[in-house]
Formats: sequence, C-alpha cells, structure tokens
Amino acid sequence: MGTEAGAGEGAVAELRGVAKAFGARPALAGLDLVVPKGAFLALLGPNGAGKTTALSLLLGLRVPDRGEALLLGGSPLDESIRRRIGATPQVSAYPSGLKVREVVAFVAAHYPDPMPQAKLYERFGLGGLAGRQVGGLSGGEQRRLGAALALVGNPEVVFLDEPSTGLDVEVRRLLWDTVRAFHEDGGTVVLTTHYLEEAEALAERIAVIHRGRLVADGTRREITSRITLRRVRFRAEAVPDVDPVSRSAFEAGVVTLFTPDADRLVRRLVETRVAFSDLEVLPARLEEAFVSLTREDA
Repeated sequence: MGTEAGAGEGAVAELRGVAKAFGARPALAGLDLVVPKGAFLALLGPNGAGKTTALSLLLGLRVPDRGEALLLGGSPLDESIRRRIGATPQVSAYPSGLKVREVVAFVAAHYPDPMPQAKLYERFGLGGLAGRQVGGLSGGEQRRLGAALALVGNPEVVFLDEPSTGLDVEVRRLLWDTVRAFHEDGGTVVLTTHYLEEAEALAERIAVIHRGRLVADGTRREITSRITLRRVRFRAEAVPDVDPVSRSAFEAGVVTLFTPDADRLVRRLVETRVAFSDLEVLPARLEEAFVSLTREDA
C-alpha cells in the first residue's frame, strides 16, 4: 500500500517497518507510510491506533524501537531539516505570562525566512489577540495560535495533529482556508483528525491506521470504493420494514438505509407501497469506510 505509492525521491516523509511500544503496550507494529511531496494526507484511526505516535516519530520527538523514520530525505533529528517543517501538536503549552506577539516572535526567530507577522495575524485572525497574555486565551484561541505557529516559518511540510479540536465553526473554516492555501502554494500537509468531515473536505489522500498498522491508503474515492454499502435516503414518516438493510437512521423526517443492494431495496419500497418522497441513492461515505476498516473484528 503506502510503501509503493510515492516512495523514493518524491517522498517528504516515510516510516519504514516502524515499531514502537510503551512498556508492554505496542503503539505501532511494523507501520509503513509514505507522504509524497505536495500531498495533502489525512491520517485516520480510532483512539489508540498510533496516529500521534507516528507523527512523533516523523517529527523526531521519539525514536522507533525498530524500523526507520525519514523526513525530507534525512533524519528527523537533524536540526537543519527540522527548520523546514512546521507542526501543531495535540496539546501545546506556552509560558502563560508571555503575550501572543512575543510567542510568535520567539518561534519565528528560529526560522531563516519567517512569514511577516502582520500577514500571519491576518490569516489566522490573531490581530485582536496580539497584546493578550497567552495564559488568558481560551482553549480555542490557543489552538488557533498553535496552528499559526505551525506556518510562521514558511515550512515545506506541516504536520497538524487534531488542529480543529476546540474551535468553533467559523474559526475552523478559517483554519481550513489557510491550510488549503498553503497546500495550493505547493506545501505538503499531514493531518490527523477525528472529524471525518474535515478529512473529506481537505485531504487528497487518506491513510487509515488500525492497531498500529496501515490498513488502507489511497484517494477518498479509492477508500470508499472498498465498501459495497450504498445509502438510500428519502423522506417518510418512519423507517419502513424493508430489506436488505444493514443499518438505518431516522432524523427530522429523513430516513437513511444502508444496503448492499440499492436496486432491490428500492423495488421493495415500491412493492410495499411505502409513502416516501425525495428518494436518493448515494455512494458510501468516508465514515462507512472508516467504520468497516477499523471494526474490532477486522
């Protein structure tokens, strides 16, 4: 899977047969992952799948027990390489007494060609926060600051670990637009997220980790095409008793039936004279593919 697509000279980040354990608990078990140059990759997996551990190895924050981690063709521990990347960790801690502009200036000073601070403030809507102490920021404001710091150094590749956690809808959309612009300018993005909507909206490629291994790697269409279920959606007063249905949902008068045979299901709807309207037959979403790939009996 990931070891072939994009491997070699065009890769900006790679994990080759990487294993990592914390005491008796394995986090990664022979993970192979390739991030091609210019990619926008969403790294997905259930809690404890190893997503954050994988990022920590690529960032040089941890070293593998077995296997190899490569970043921009070299070691993630190389200082000259680290100055070419940006990152937003899941949890950030800043000196609470420093002001936002002081934190931004401090981080920017570590890069040879940082983004002008006025441009950064505008992109992330930080202008009104520049004079405030970091300790007085809300959780969402601190997440916004963390995302800005990931881009302040004009990096070639940026790693975003759950960047939208705690953000309201407006700020989340602002972050999406900024990350999209970075990618459109040629930047490489690696994103972990629990919001599958976010992965669908942003990422060109999806990699799914389960139990420390890569179980899927490809475009969203390639991932969802592995799922035979279709969604039959329509308006009705209740969920009808028809088959074949794997599971169903009912919300605000809209019935959604997940089925392996949409043609047969629609025929059954007509034959049983169920009153319905606004019928749609839709392909599987990333959510269905994710659930299928990471179910406990997989």
